[in-house]
Amino acid sequence: MTAFRRQSGPFVEGDKVQLTGPKGKMNTIVLTPGAVFHTHRGMIAHDDVVGLPDGSVVPSTTGDEYLALRPLLSDFVMSMPRGAAIVYPKDAAQIVAFADIFPGATVVEAGVGSGALSLWLLRAVGPEGRLASFERRREFADVAEGNVASFFGAEPENWTVTVGDLADELPAAMPDGTVDRVVLDMLAPWENVDVTADALKPGGLVICYVATATQLSRTAEALRASEAFTEPDASETLVRGWHVEGLAVRPDHRMIGHTGFLLTARRLAPGAVLPQLKRRPSKSDYSDADVEAWTPGALGERSASDKKLRKTARQARTAAEAAFAATEAVDGTTDGAGADGTSTGSAPA
Repeated sequence: MTAFRRQSGPFVEGDKVQLTGPKGKMNTIVLTPGAVFHTHRGMIAHDDVVGLPDGSVVPSTTGDEYLALRPLLSDFVMSMPRGAAIVYPKDAAQIVAFADIFPGATVVEAGVGSGALSLWLLRAVGPEGRLASFERRREFADVAEGNVASFFGAEPENWTVTVGDLADELPAAMPDGTVDRVVLDMLAPWENVDVTADALKPGGLVICYVATATQLSRTAEALRASEAFTEPDASETLVRGWHVEGLAVRPDHRMIGHTGFLLTARRLAPGAVLPQLKRRPSKSDYSDADVEAWTPGALGERSASDKKLRKTARQARTAAEAAFAATEAVDGTTDGAGADGTSTGSAPA
């Protein structure tokens, strides 16, 4: 089946439910017949939550009240197991918007990381679309596959994960001119400009997510040098929350500042020559020393240890197996034995 989670209506067995306690701590459970959610503030039987409408308040055995809601995707990605740094919701929203990810689109994503962006892209392309993700490291792919399966309750049929370099694997996976959108979330996007241009349809779009100004500069210059794309457009997104309580209205003391730059460009038709913009000359030339400073090694990539990645992959797979068991119990294929309602997240979004 195509995996897309039920988003409204009374809670049923197999639903993920986010329980928020008196101090604002969030815990996500999968409703399983006979299971019990344990906390130092008492217990809540899963059967007591089944049948309640979304947004209900559920008392524990000690009388403490918990707010029960279906977790938003942003809640899930902020608390799911991580093997690599995730794309934050603020950037994922901009990627979906700026790349114009539409239902039915064929989208290529590289790399997959922990699967956060994959979840947003799968939501955007819908059941009729296709997402092809590429990841260099098998450990990261394992974490992403576990997280995606855990959220949807099944492995999406319209999603594939290929382990290997994009430059080597994309031509074999996607014929030239068949891809609507390409999302590059990697250390050196400029190394894949040519293969991206080949895969995209005329008018298709590439969007690159990079962390540093040097990465941004080199990627933009590579897109220009290819002569296959429109003039690249760069931006970043900053989010500042506000405290609003009576007359106490002020910015929050903390904010989500810089996490990355987004760079977009459209694929030109074969043989088309981009009209030159009339503007003042800029100091865009760079030396061999500048290029050396832009290399992946000089940028200082941070990576998790193999031990941590194996542990994170096990956590993601355990959550996915719990979601599978709950889904099967609802479908009547198993009796639901073995599902214990283990919390899959405890950090507030």
